[in-house]
Amino acid sequence: MTPTVFLSILCLGVTLAAPTPDYNLDAEWEEWKRNNDRTYSPEEEKQRRAVWEGNVKLFKQHIVENGLWMNNFTIEMNEFGDMTGEEMKMMTESSSHPLRNGKHIQKRNLKIPKTLDWRKEGYVTPVRSQGRCGACWAFSVAASIESQLFKKTGKLIPLSVQNLMDCSVSYGTKGCDGGRPYNAFQYLKNNGGLEAEATYPYEAKVKHCRYRPERSVVKVTRFFVVPRNEEALLQALVAHGPIAVAIDGSHESFRTYRGGIYHEPKCRQDFLDHGLLLVGYGYEGHESENRKYWLLKNSHSERWGEKGYMKLPRDQNNYCGIASYAMYPEL
Repeated sequence: MTPTVFLSILCLGVTLAAPTPDYNLDAEWEEWKRNNDRTYSPEEEKQRRAVWEGNVKLFKQHIVENGLWMNNFTIEMNEFGDMTGEEMKMMTESSSHPLRNGKHIQKRNLKIPKTLDWRKEGYVTPVRSQGRCGACWAFSVAASIESQLFKKTGKLIPLSVQNLMDCSVSYGTKGCDGGRPYNAFQYLKNNGGLEAEATYPYEAKVKHCRYRPERSVVKVTRFFVVPRNEEALLQALVAHGPIAVAIDGSHESFRTYRGGIYHEPKCRQDFLDHGLLLVGYGYEGHESENRKYWLLKNSHSERWGEKGYMKLPRDQNNYCGIASYAMYPEL
């Protein structure tokens, strides 16, 4: 039986309460605003300040609960500090249908290196920011196609996330309110090409479809769904290049992740709320310590995580669902 998978994204428009601020945090609040380029109207400032103070308390609680970083990963009050949990949480949508399309075939006698980083081979475009729009699904899909385009042509071209958002709505995607990569790949397979970011730039909101075939730079002929296990994911990554994946990113520790191998005891395999691009794997310390990780590209700008990237435990029973919803295109 195919397990039910839930995908979620950022949602906006929540009404915020504005209690009396803690004036002991004034200097910290002003510094956070400066560091993150925030300006508000007077009323919005009260609301965002209240949310930020709540997040500061959660942040400090997390520090205590993690026992001074015994888990060897760090967090910080980053640019999402003034967003509510509801704003960071995706609109969940059940995906109970089998994820089947092209038949993924594992290659025989494939040599598996100890470490791999497709960035070093030129396969990965710079980290971008989805902003306050739940379009991680589109960034993940576009990034996987960018890598395959480089593999085929030697040209690394940032592709249009906005094109995907605007034109795949009839396939079940919801722009800034969520979307399944599977549906986006179906749209691309059935509807021709995809424009570059240069001709169809990102606007962080859904508009009418403006795709023009004569400006297309790539066409997806089919896509493959990787079996739900880490060995198959490893084989696909080595053989084909970066993979579009989804994980459970619903936790405060994910939002505030700064570096190291991510550890969240409550991470689930069957609740997938954030799309990323899997670009490699490796290990920290000595190889015998079994501190292996997957390397993932996020779409929260270079100010999040390790310059826009994160490390997730590898060979730890499909940690956070890393192998639960993985796919890659063929051009």
